[in-house]
Amino acid sequence: MKLVYIGAGIALFVKMLLIANPEVDFAVPIVEAVVEDSGVPNAVSGIIFRNRLYDTIFEVVVFSIAILGANFLLANEKPFCTVYQFTDRPSIILARLGATISALVGIELAIRGHLSPGGGFAAGVAGGTAIGLVAITASSQWMQSIYQRWHAATWEKVSVLIFILLAAVTLAGYELPHGELGTLFSGGILPLLNILVAIKVALGSWAVILVFIHYRGLL
Repeated sequence: MKLVYIGAGIALFVKMLLIANPEVDFAVPIVEAVVEDSGVPNAVSGIIFRNRLYDTIFEVVVFSIAILGANFLLANEKPFCTVYQFTDRPSIILARLGATISALVGIELAIRGHLSPGGGFAAGVAGGTAIGLVAITASSQWMQSIYQRWHAATWEKVSVLIFILLAAVTLAGYELPHGELGTLFSGGILPLLNILVAIKVALGSWAVILVFIHYRGLL
């Protein structure tokens, strides 16, 4: 089997050296074509959630598997006895101010990610950052109780399932009307996919943060 892998690697290397890539017609600029097809000014969102939506589905799935992996790998370890957190008032105020700003930025990126730089993944990272900043100033038991009270784990799984369903419908060739280019309600299904990814990444980050606090402490 090792020889098969080596042979495949050599064949791929020879292919890259000897066989030229097919020529592409650039009569229409690629960015303009993506914007026209997707109906959103942010060509990056158009590519992620339309031109390479199949890849994006598996990126979301891989993130879900990573969260499950963190729970699985740490499940047999002894919980950390002491969780060190910020206790001085200035640090707490600054961290929670930063959390508020990050949360607002995350909401903005999720809602308007199809119109300007940003999108669901960036919005989820901003939301996860906000949760992390709260975690270093608040009780881990309180964070866990909030997570369970609002059924965050369930919402995370639901967001993944809805994303996969909508993505499958899009890949089947069915699309919502694009609307007027540059307006908030434009781009068909892209804004919904942005919001779903933001929810999934933010709640998934929350789950990982709680796991690492429980088994590894914090600071």
